[in-house]
Amino acid sequence: MRLISLIVVLVLSTGAAFSDSLPSWNAGEAKARILAFVDAVTDPKSEDYVTPAERIAVFDNDGTLWAEKPVYFQLLYALDRLKEKAAADPSILTSDVLKAAAAGDLEKVAESGEEGLLEIVMVSHSGLSVDEFQKDVADWLGTARHPTKQMAYTDMTYQPMLELLRHLRDNGFTTYIVSGGGLHFMRAFAEEAYGIPPEQVIGSTGNTRYEVLNGEPTILKDPGIAFIDDKAGKPVAIDSRVGRLPIFVGGNSDGDFQMLEWATSGDGPRLGVLIHHTDEQREWAYDRDSHVGKLQRGLDEGPGRGWILIDMARDWGRIWSGSTN
Repeated sequence: MRLISLIVVLVLSTGAAFSDSLPSWNAGEAKARILAFVDAVTDPKSEDYVTPAERIAVFDNDGTLWAEKPVYFQLLYALDRLKEKAAADPSILTSDVLKAAAAGDLEKVAESGEEGLLEIVMVSHSGLSVDEFQKDVADWLGTARHPTKQMAYTDMTYQPMLELLRHLRDNGFTTYIVSGGGLHFMRAFAEEAYGIPPEQVIGSTGNTRYEVLNGEPTILKDPGIAFIDDKAGKPVAIDSRVGRLPIFVGGNSDGDFQMLEWATSGDGPRLGVLIHHTDEQREWAYDRDSHVGKLQRGLDEGPGRGWILIDMARDWGRIWSGSTN
């Protein structure tokens, strides 16, 4: 790791080194450490060199690659569909969180966290085929607008993170999404939005089954949750789906803590980053007391573990992919 430290010093002292790689990032320690890490692990002469096959990078989605306020975007989508189904059949509202969702009580829904989100999604979309579901998601994303920002949701991806994903891939990394969000929801847009293909998206899953309908082999979405890809579930999912310990891992909340803890515990060079939402003017400012994207343990323990806390207000010159702000 000595070479990485030397490169950080060089970048901070020159200010101009690697400036074109992450143009939406402001000069500073966060940018310098990231670039130094990538440079060191890709230099065959470096003591920290990592072969391309082992250059695995994993990222959370909500709050890390795109925004997550006032609630997860997948939930806003699911609320629209749940209301439609409940109007036709009120008996589907079998829990308090489902009743709150149908009534539009976003505060109560937000308090339910990832598990509440998944319950709403699984109920609102059971009975659809995977293909039908993903087409419906894509159609919704093409027309829906954020309730307060009035932006298309796909314009609310973070430009600095798009640049980071591209920079990693340009340097031989394979990039994965590892998120508590629904697998099929994210697969509907991840390749177009992030350049991450469906097979490199890992998420929470509902029950599914295979059936031949009208002569067509079909995967159907059924009620119920099969796996929640959050907290301790994330390392388990990475182990089963990727089979390698990541060397670069990014998140934004305590739901990502175990993923960062596990990935950065291995031998050799490793880097963990946490997006700290500090920009009330351009985005939102939240951490310890937030129902969505709560960041407490990461703030307290992250720096001592060598993780980078990326301060959005300080470290990012631009926030959104869909605007210059």
